[in-house]
Amino acid sequence: QVQLVESGGGLVQAGGSLRLSCAASGRTGRTFSSYTMGWFRQAPGKEREFLTGIWWSDGNTFYADSVKGRFTISRDNAKNTVYLQMNSLKPEDTAVYYCAANENRVFITTPATYPYWGQGTQVTVSS
Repeated sequence: QVQLVESGGGLVQAGGSLRLSCAASGRTGRTFSSYTMGWFRQAPGKEREFLTGIWWSDGNTFYADSVKGRFTISRDNAKNTVYLQMNSLKPEDTAVYYCAANENRVFITTPATYPYWGQGTQVTVSS
């Protein structure tokens, strides 16, 4: 069983930055090298939205157009942690942000294709 724990959310003013972290665990004796990791967000009354994904093995990344150029995904293999650097934040970025994992190296953007999820971390951007 894979566990994902997000951290780093909080309150920030418009134009500011935050870095979210997602610590992965649970694959005792094995690595996450074959995994795809994704970041999603969900605002009140809205559907869960794909933001970005990364292949743990080679760091290959893919982004939603809505965040391309402002958000950056990265990973630290030694720490089994994936990051989401968010810059130039806007009030419309306010949402609960989730980390998710799929056991395969794939380009996937729909929530249903990720079987493992963290509990989420709140990001609030004030105007």
